[in-house]
Amino acid sequence: MKKALITGITGQDGSYLAELLLEKGYEVYGIMRRKSKVDYGNIEHLKDKVKLIYADMTDIVSLINAINISQPDEVYNLAAQSFVGASWEQPVATADIDANGVLNILEAIKNVKPDARFYQASTSEMFGLVQEVPQKETTPFYPRSPYGVAKLYGHWITKNYRESYNMYTCSGILFNHESERRGLEFVTRKITDAVARIKLGVQDHLELGNIDAKRDWGHSKDYVRAMWLMLQQDIPDDYVIASGETHKVREFIELAFQHVGIDVVWSGEGVGEVGKDKATGKVIVKINSKFYRPAEVELLLGDPTKAKKNLNWELEITFSELVKRMVESDLEKVRSEINGREYFNEAAATK
Repeated sequence: MKKALITGITGQDGSYLAELLLEKGYEVYGIMRRKSKVDYGNIEHLKDKVKLIYADMTDIVSLINAINISQPDEVYNLAAQSFVGASWEQPVATADIDANGVLNILEAIKNVKPDARFYQASTSEMFGLVQEVPQKETTPFYPRSPYGVAKLYGHWITKNYRESYNMYTCSGILFNHESERRGLEFVTRKITDAVARIKLGVQDHLELGNIDAKRDWGHSKDYVRAMWLMLQQDIPDDYVIASGETHKVREFIELAFQHVGIDVVWSGEGVGEVGKDKATGKVIVKINSKFYRPAEVELLLGDPTKAKKNLNWELEITFSELVKRMVESDLEKVRSEINGREYFNEAAATK
């Protein structure tokens, strides 16, 4: 039985990866940060199937302890301050976790279990102000956020340890991947949650920033499969994982509303632009300048040719299916929330 250690196991990718590894017969360990209240996040349904270890990416002693306990064959580093917008507000914390944290886990592996295979979660945000379209493994990097800069350090230190110490280390340069388990602070979940609430009459409208930014979107389940495939190869290497398609945030909005029977029509320009319900004329989307980034990334489009050829990896969930799954999941969550509130109110009224 192989053993795997996942940092960031409670997040979107960590939970899907844990499910995948359990299905493949792995003994799965996960790192959690100690909090005053235990929060299992997206692995609530797996908490009895995985072995959890308290550690922190900024504390190398705790990471050494985690490697000693788990003795992993494979380590997947998915822990990060992963919200790009917050990286301008918390640049030092972002660097501590996303840059130095990678160095810490690599040092822990090197000194305790140097034969373990290591996966680093790199990101398309490292391309930032893109130097060529589409972006592939050889495209020059130009990050446009503290998050992208920190992730670039993590990417290069992973490559450096491979070349310096002959360790099996890989980086997956993953383009935007979403799911029903995405946090509400991310634009895709912000959209699908708002669409569900507007449809069910508990929210008036949605406010966003740059809706013409273009992204390459896929589903997290497809992308964690690529992570696993990278660590099964004879020779470690870095791979771009992407759909090979780009869509505007505007398209994501339109498709999400279409799934609940609402057609969006646009009028106005810039911060004065609004999206209206075609049937009623009601404004359901507004532009708010506070959601613009200090330095915008306008276009991301990945070239997954290398991954398709070397890993035999293919995307299985389409962009349209991704949006549909997220909207349907949020409709179910909001309905449950409404029913719970109504039950509470009825119970209170009978007292």
